[in-house]
Amino acid sequence: QVQLVESGGGLVQAGDSLRLSCVDSGRTFSGYARGWFRQAPGKEREFVAAISWSGGSTNYADSVKGRFTISRDNTKNTVYLQMNSLKPEDTAVYLCAAGSRVLRGEADYWGQGTQVTVSS
Repeated sequence: QVQLVESGGGLVQAGDSLRLSCVDSGRTFSGYARGWFRQAPGKEREFVAAISWSGGSTNYADSVKGRFTISRDNTKNTVYLQMNSLKPEDTAVYLCAAGSRVLRGEADYWGQGTQVTVSS
């Protein structure tokens, strides 16, 4: 079964950190780039970050550059998003994604999402 499972979301204060994880539980996306998107209430889904299969290439939205870091551990089929210096405007549902175009901000497969709420 195709399944991307996110975890690590929660309620934090501005300036705090969180680390999100996304497991490819079915080892379905071996060889694929993986990424993170987010969707805030009333807003369109937006690209956050992506990483190639090897980890050698990454891409970030301008709004998170310098604060967020994407990484992966292929032995665990897991991609991480380390989020530092969180701001209230980072509040959103964060979705894990996979696909051949993720590094360009387009995804074919999605997880269910994990809620991140940043209070001021």
